[in-house]
Amino acid sequence: MRKTKLQRTTKETDIRLRLNLDGRGKSKIATGIRFFDHMLEQIARHGGLDMELIARGDLDVDQHHTVEDVGIALGEAVKTALGSKRGILRAGYFLMPMDDCLAAAALDFSGRAYCVCNFKISSGRVGDFQTELMEDFFRAFAHAAAANVHLKLVYGRSSHHQVESIFKAFAKALRFAVTRDKQLRRVLPSTKELL
Repeated sequence: MRKTKLQRTTKETDIRLRLNLDGRGKSKIATGIRFFDHMLEQIARHGGLDMELIARGDLDVDQHHTVEDVGIALGEAVKTALGSKRGILRAGYFLMPMDDCLAAAALDFSGRAYCVCNFKISSGRVGDFQTELMEDFFRAFAHAAAANVHLKLVYGRSSHHQVESIFKAFAKALRFAVTRDKQLRRVLPSTKELL
């Protein structure tokens, strides 16, 4: 079973996370930032993950610590749940249309952390969420998961749809990357024999 649970506690945040990579898209999320909760719910649903995440952060300061630390916790949880990575597809990509928007995501659980975020959200806030923190979230995930994460907003008008299409594209690419390949179930997806 590719499940894990973790607790990450700092002076700024306290995060408790349960994750099942082979889930049904069920989630229970509470970060204190409602729109961010909605985006994490999108990751669970469209990524086929079961995720319970409770985060308490210093939101009286701002949202940065909470958003970044959730990215770290989620990356660590995915990396742990993947275990040896034998039999996974390793890489995944997806183009996500959402009405006026189109977003692209590509992920590779290569063991090397790298993140490229090629998007500019047209509004500084969507709901109660500071959109500039999206890059911090995805960079934190990439480093903690030791993964390549490339995200691009191809086009779009609505800032709500811009953000949501990027999170959904990420979720779908994640789902493909962590999927087990039945034909290669005992094979490490690397000619180096190390990930």
